[in-house]
Amino acid sequence: MADLTAHRAAFEALDARLAGSAVAQEREALKQEIVGLFKAIEADVAALSALKDEVKTLVDKWKAMAAGVPSNAPEFAGEKPVVHADHIGASTFIEKGWSLISVSDYDGAEAALNKALSLSPGDMQAQSLLGWAMMLNEKYDDALMSFQQVLMKEPANALARINVGYICLKKQIFGEAIEHLSRAIRLNNDPKATLYAHFYLGLVYLERDMFEDAQTFFQKSLRLGPNLIQAYHELGRAYWFNGQRDEAMQTWREGYAANKFTPWGKRCAEVLTTVEAGGEP
Repeated sequence: MADLTAHRAAFEALDARLAGSAVAQEREALKQEIVGLFKAIEADVAALSALKDEVKTLVDKWKAMAAGVPSNAPEFAGEKPVVHADHIGASTFIEKGWSLISVSDYDGAEAALNKALSLSPGDMQAQSLLGWAMMLNEKYDDALMSFQQVLMKEPANALARINVGYICLKKQIFGEAIEHLSRAIRLNNDPKATLYAHFYLGLVYLERDMFEDAQTFFQKSLRLGPNLIQAYHELGRAYWFNGQRDEAMQTWREGYAANKFTPWGKRCAEVLTTVEAGGEP
């Protein structure tokens, strides 16, 4: 593991020697020691970067252990920012915000991204990531405003549009949700956005007790993304509440069999056990 204190001490010792009277005589030796220090720090940075990526897997495992019904929120899909040198430093805060969202530190991400926007107002990458952080933190009104700013400048941004659709669904503004989700389907310029647009339209119609319409969209989302296990769970509910009990139970069995280790796979098994015992989903 990196020893920051030792590296700092070595740096200060070399810095002092470079300012000393004997620097000319030590020129070659100093060069070798500086190169050695640089390589040692570079190796530690690489090791820490790899460890940081491994820590993110702990977040996924923690989410899988979370009690209760798992979230239907969109899977975070913001692209990792490409950090470039800039005189105001905004890109550093954008990358920090992205990293914090990926480990579910939404408050920290929000702070970093607001700092990026204060340095570079109107940066759409920062604005979009800020919307993700606030949405995943269930600050729906603030997230809606952030994504609307993105859509004003990038109306073909399908991911921002399905996020607006999801937020409208959560706020039960169904007409606006249908408008944004349908437009994302018509755009069809991002496979993940198209998949989630169908799934969320299914949820909209399920909320409105329009069970056959809901079934149509859930079935399409499973054709587009067979690994979207929550679609099995919701399709089963659409069948059940439409009086199609056998179809519902078969769908939950298929959802559990598709991936029994995910929170939604386990949820399919739980609801199946409940209804087999005479309960309701």
